[in-house]
Amino acid sequence: MSATDASVTASADETEALAGELAAELAAGAVVHVCGEIGSGKTTFVRGACRALGFDGAVTSPSYTICNRYEQDELRISHLDCQRLEGATGEEAGLLDDEIGPDRITFIEWPQQSADAVGALATIPASVCVELGHVSESQRTLRIIREPA
Repeated sequence: MSATDASVTASADETEALAGELAAELAAGAVVHVCGEIGSGKTTFVRGACRALGFDGAVTSPSYTICNRYEQDELRISHLDCQRLEGATGEEAGLLDDEIGPDRITFIEWPQQSADAVGALATIPASVCVELGHVSESQRTLRIIREPA
């Protein structure tokens, strides 16, 4: 795969399948920023990646909880939604520092909302950025940008 891939998906299954392809490239310590409008498929993308990584439990939006952890056997995944972190203090954002580390893969929805926060969310760059957008009610654009190693 190239440094940047772009696709159009016509269903949630197709979005999950592309996420599964990306998941094959991820290792512990990876941070994936997942950007897009409300309803563009961010959680669907994360669900597909989690399934491909071997997690078989429920994968749901962390919009209200801010963080969901998916753990199974040796697999450790953190799924953050930072939409509600805009304006968070360093102390508040620092509560999520344990969600990024060498022992887990971290998916961050709405990472731009934590840009001014102090703590791991503001200081650790993404390994991969995923951008999703609406084409129509059923179609989504999906762009995967890999950061140079």
